[in-house]
Amino acid sequence: MESYGVLSVIPPLLSVALAIYTRNIILALTAGALSGTLILNHFNPFFAVVSLMRDHIFVEVSSPSNTQVIIITLIIGGFVNLLEQSGGAKAFSAAMVKLVSNKIKGQIATWLSGISVFFSDTANSLIVGPLFRPVFRELKICREKLAYIIDTTAAPVVILVPVASWGVYIMSLIENSYSGMGVKADPFTVLLDVWPYQFYAFLALFAVPMFISTGKDFGPMAAAQKRFLEGLDKTEKVTEKKQEQTKLIVVILPFAIMVATLASVLGYYAMTEGVKSVHVNAGLCLSYLFASMGCAYVMKRYQKISYDRSMEMFFEGVGNLISVGAILALAWALSSICRELETGQYLATLIGDSLDPRFFPIAVFFFGAMMSFATGSSFGTFAILMATTLPVAHILGADLILTIAAILSGGLFGDHTSPISDTTVLASMGAGCPHIDHVSTQFPYAMIAGFMTVFAFLLLAFFNSPYVVLFVLVFQYVVIRILMQRYGS
Repeated sequence: MESYGVLSVIPPLLSVALAIYTRNIILALTAGALSGTLILNHFNPFFAVVSLMRDHIFVEVSSPSNTQVIIITLIIGGFVNLLEQSGGAKAFSAAMVKLVSNKIKGQIATWLSGISVFFSDTANSLIVGPLFRPVFRELKICREKLAYIIDTTAAPVVILVPVASWGVYIMSLIENSYSGMGVKADPFTVLLDVWPYQFYAFLALFAVPMFISTGKDFGPMAAAQKRFLEGLDKTEKVTEKKQEQTKLIVVILPFAIMVATLASVLGYYAMTEGVKSVHVNAGLCLSYLFASMGCAYVMKRYQKISYDRSMEMFFEGVGNLISVGAILALAWALSSICRELETGQYLATLIGDSLDPRFFPIAVFFFGAMMSFATGSSFGTFAILMATTLPVAHILGADLILTIAAILSGGLFGDHTSPISDTTVLASMGAGCPHIDHVSTQFPYAMIAGFMTVFAFLLLAFFNSPYVVLFVLVFQYVVIRILMQRYGS
C-alpha cells in the first residue's frame, strides 16, 4: 500500500484551518475532503471529484449506522418544529423556569438530564438539546452554553458505562490487542481496571458544574453570552406582545409517548438479545415519530390545527436540518479519506521507542488527541492506537492499563474539541447554535480538562494510585474558581 507520509495530514489540517477562518463548516469540510481525494488520485481533479462522491460520500451515507443517524436527525427536526409551532416548547419552558428559578439551577438541570441519557452519546444531544433550548432562552442563557453542556455530557458519560455500546467496542479492541501480544486477560476485567484512570471523561464531566457554580463565563463563551443578550434585548423590543397561554398537555403528551416508546424498545432488547446501537437508533426513530403523532393530535384537539397542516410543519422541520445532514456526510467522508491516507498510522509512527515507560501514557494521550482532533473520530483513534501503541507499551514495559486509559482519554479529548466530529456537530444541532460558534466557545473549557488530564498522568508517573483522579478534581475546581474570579464575567 502506498505511503503518503506528511501529505496525509493535509486534509484534516486544511479543514480545521478553513473552518476557523471562514466560519463555514461545509466549505471547510468540502475543501479538506477534496484535497484528500486529490492526493489519493495523484492530483487529477476529475478523478478526485468523482472519487469524493463515489468512494466516500456515497459509501459513508449508505453505511447502515450513518444512514440511521441522518434519518433520526431529520425526524427530530420535524418533531422540534411541531413542538415549537404548537407552543409546547414555550409551555415547557414556562413550567421549567418556575422550577429552575435561576440560571445556575437551569444549567444544573440540563447537566443532570444529560447524565441520565447514558445509553447513547447521539441520543443525549438529540433529546436534551431540543428539550432545554426554550428553557435557556427564557433564562437568557446563550445556546453556545447549552451546546457545551450537552456535548460534555454525551461521550464522557457513555464511555464510563462498561455495558453501553462504547464499552462493548472498547472491549473488542482490548481482546484483539491482548491476543496479538500473547497476553491473557478478560477484556471486561481490563476495562474495569481502566475505569478509574479515564481522567478526561471524569474531569470534563465534573468541569460543567464547576463552571456553572461560579455563575460566570470567560473567553469566547462570555462574548457569545453578551451577543445573545444584546440580540435578545432588540428582539424583545420589536416583538413585545402578550401571547396566548398554551396548555402544558401539548408538551407533556408527546414527551410521555417518546419516553414510553424508547423505554419499551430498549427494555425489550435488554431482556432478550441485549441492547445494541441499532436498537437504540430504532428506538429513537420510533419514539420521535410517535411523539410527532402525539403532537399532531394535541394540536388538532386543543388548537384546531388539521393533520395536513401538522404534516406540513413536520416536513418543514425536516427541511431545516438538511444542512446538518450535509455536514455529517462530509465529516464522515473526510474521516474515511483520512483512513485511506493512513493519517492515524502516520501520527502513530511518530511515537518513539526510547521514551521512559513511566511517561509513555502521556505521549499516547497527546497522539490520541491529535489523531482524534484531525480525523474527528474517537472510535478510529481507539482502534489505531490499541493496535499500534499497546505492543510498544508491552515492549517498553509500560503499564498497559494506563496506556489504554491514555488512549481513551486522548481520543475523547480530541473528539470533544474537533470541529469535524459528528458528536460535536450533533451538539450544535441539538442546541440550535452555529457549529463554529459551539467549537470556538467550547474549546477553552475543554482545554482546562485536557491540561488537567495531562497533569493526572504526570502524577501517575510518580504515584500510581486510582485516587489520583480525586486530587486532580479538587485541583481543577480551585483552578476554575481562580480563573473565573480573575477573567470571568
